[in-house]
Amino acid sequence: MPTIVHEMPRRLRLKFGRAPASRLAAAAAAVRSLAGVRSVRMVSACGSLAVAYDGSAALRGQILRLAANPPPEPPPVACQPPASDGAGVALAAAAVAASLVLPRPAAAVLTFANVAGTVWRGIEAAIRHGMKVEVLDALAISLPTLRGEYATANFTRFLVELAGYIESTTVERSDELLRSLLHRAPDDVWVEQDDGELRQVPFASLAGGERLAVGLGETVPVDGTVIAGDAYVDQSAVTGESLPLPRSPGDAVLAGSIVTEGRLLVRAERVGSATTTGRIARYIQDALERPAEIQSVSDALADRRVGITLASAAGVFALTRDWRRLESVFMVDYSCTVKLGTPIALKTAMYNAARNGCLVKSGPALEALAGVDTIVFDKTGTLTHNTLEVTDICPLSPEVDEAGAVAMVASLGEHTSHPIARAVVDLARSRRLAHIPHEDVNFIVGHGVESRIGGDTVRFGSRHYLEDDENISFARQRALVADFQAAGKSLLYAARNRRPLAVFALRDRLRGESPQTIARLRALGIRRIVMITGDHRAKALAFGEALGLDAVHYEQQPEDKAGIIAQLRADGARIAYVGDGVNDGPALMAADVGIAMPRAADIARATADIVLTEDRLDRLADMVALSQQTMKLIHSNFRVAVGANTAILAGAAGGVLPALTTATLHNGVTIAVLIRSLIAGSRRAA
Repeated sequence: MPTIVHEMPRRLRLKFGRAPASRLAAAAAAVRSLAGVRSVRMVSACGSLAVAYDGSAALRGQILRLAANPPPEPPPVACQPPASDGAGVALAAAAVAASLVLPRPAAAVLTFANVAGTVWRGIEAAIRHGMKVEVLDALAISLPTLRGEYATANFTRFLVELAGYIESTTVERSDELLRSLLHRAPDDVWVEQDDGELRQVPFASLAGGERLAVGLGETVPVDGTVIAGDAYVDQSAVTGESLPLPRSPGDAVLAGSIVTEGRLLVRAERVGSATTTGRIARYIQDALERPAEIQSVSDALADRRVGITLASAAGVFALTRDWRRLESVFMVDYSCTVKLGTPIALKTAMYNAARNGCLVKSGPALEALAGVDTIVFDKTGTLTHNTLEVTDICPLSPEVDEAGAVAMVASLGEHTSHPIARAVVDLARSRRLAHIPHEDVNFIVGHGVESRIGGDTVRFGSRHYLEDDENISFARQRALVADFQAAGKSLLYAARNRRPLAVFALRDRLRGESPQTIARLRALGIRRIVMITGDHRAKALAFGEALGLDAVHYEQQPEDKAGIIAQLRADGARIAYVGDGVNDGPALMAADVGIAMPRAADIARATADIVLTEDRLDRLADMVALSQQTMKLIHSNFRVAVGANTAILAGAAGGVLPALTTATLHNGVTIAVLIRSLIAGSRRAA
């Protein structure tokens, strides 16, 4: 049972004692799910939760009950380093100041108390994981402490605490932002009762089987089937389908879709976490709790060299029993140059990336991108713009030419927001075609548009609308239509006075830089380029063939994307995924590195490791090149540091170099590597 160790209005701190990390994580996940809870901060090292909420007594009681008895199946637990908090940084800074003014006996007591935690973590790391960088952190603090250099020891402890605080708060704020974006369920929904009346009920009360009314501009809250009404539904955020889809009785709708025209009555079949968007949210939540698989290159290189310093020190002392030589050897820290030089190289690269239209959220993301051999694209909004373009205009009446057909359809189409109609309107404007006067426009939701122009009835819309509903035959154009469909194009049919007027073919507007970007990625060593899309087979394959892609996965559901990424990774591929929709969130997290476009949905930008801030796909190739150059620099710096420090170590072990000279030379090598990283980064920026 947790105990309240601190309470303020709208804030609680709960202590869980010696509870395991899994118990603490389960409680955090359960409390975080409550409406009205603003943030939950888990501090594993202290076994506590800090909860910010709306201050209501009822919610306070719920928090305490859920914290005491979380659900039996909590999400997997993230194995992360203990979090540091602001109080620890402040205390470490105070210790530095106090050690400068206190008498030596008092400064000694203060220093031993201050460094004890760091030293103990180093001992634990050595016992549990072997020779890690934490061991040298402990030694770097212990040696000046034992030599009576209390200010130096406390200042080193302050730097360690500050680094931990920056890391933990950055991860925590990113996770909280992501989780807050997942709380998108409506508070209330409109349900049709048995007597036909609509009643507003809490969304949380839905159990399935209810009849929900969804109006213009509203988001469908459940997965279900349309039982009444006609509408256009935009489900691009869920499936990636670029066009609003007509929905009528018998059609399926997905939670997260938006009604752009019309009104629907939907029978709820899957609600809450069982919906498509609910599964996306659960996948992302689980991914947040799983340990990251990438250990940064800098830590890996540093950890491998810890043993060299320790073994050399032990050997020197065993042979010479000379404490001064031991002290000199400990001054040569192979990992120091790597730990300092690598972040400088990464941060410089991140700065240069930001100046050139790319936001890199972390150093490991840059490291991961450098090792990628496969790039997977979501089609809509990445390889293409989120708009359509007219590719073909086929007049079917001898009295009408291309310009006349475009002008008539555009004059009626400017009164609707449907993307196909908007594409024809844009074409008419680019050709500066005059507006044709017409009577009031009649919208047949989910089908098309009709009006009268100069006494003629003009209609345009889907084939179903004109052929099945209005009995206007386009049978003579079957071969033409089949060719367009085989090329993956969308079609718009137009008629005048119940006779075919024209057929328009449209496609997603390909980014002008897409072919060049793909060619450059291959030149940079990317072996496979793959596309995943919700588009139909013909459309997707035609698009992939035009760009020369290695594989195309079509008609994919949101959860399928992450599965494809997982399979590719299981086959040994190192994946970068590029997407822009809510439906891309799981895939962005499943990939080794996720990349979001600048106009991506909030959830995609929050989930991604890298965000392109300029709407240019060629920035992706720039980022791959920059990451590869940066990792080459890091490995080059490592070789320089190892060579120089090995020579210094040999001099220290042989008694040629005293401790002061050893420290000076070692620090000189470190500074030289830092300057090299900055100069190389500046050259790349230029």
